[in-house]
Amino acid sequence: MQNDLAKYLYDILEAAKAIRAFVEGKEKQDYHSDEILRSAVERKFEIIGKALNRIKKEDPNILESIREHRSIISFRNILIHGYNGIDDTIVWSVIQDDLNNLIEDVEILLSEKRQ
Repeated sequence: MQNDLAKYLYDILEAAKAIRAFVEGKEKQDYHSDEILRSAVERKFEIIGKALNRIKKEDPNILESIREHRSIISFRNILIHGYNGIDDTIVWSVIQDDLNNLIEDVEILLSEKRQ
């Protein structure tokens, strides 16, 4: 795996872990009512989607190891271009239902790189 690809994976992992830390101990209502929290989470999702896009351009085969990569990239595009229509319930559900899978997939890829 090229160094740039490893960097993108590391960026994804760090952003995903940051999201998890941001929402630790929070409920959906906390997320909905805290503009700073929402902004921070959305920014980290933008980073994740951008890094996945860069990986897609350099080595799309790697993406096959990341569950829902297409949906994550689409989600990033919605956050960037459809910012006025972001549904906090959807963002919260992505955090609750999909974030840990992303972290797991990226950790596996990075551990394979180290071997």
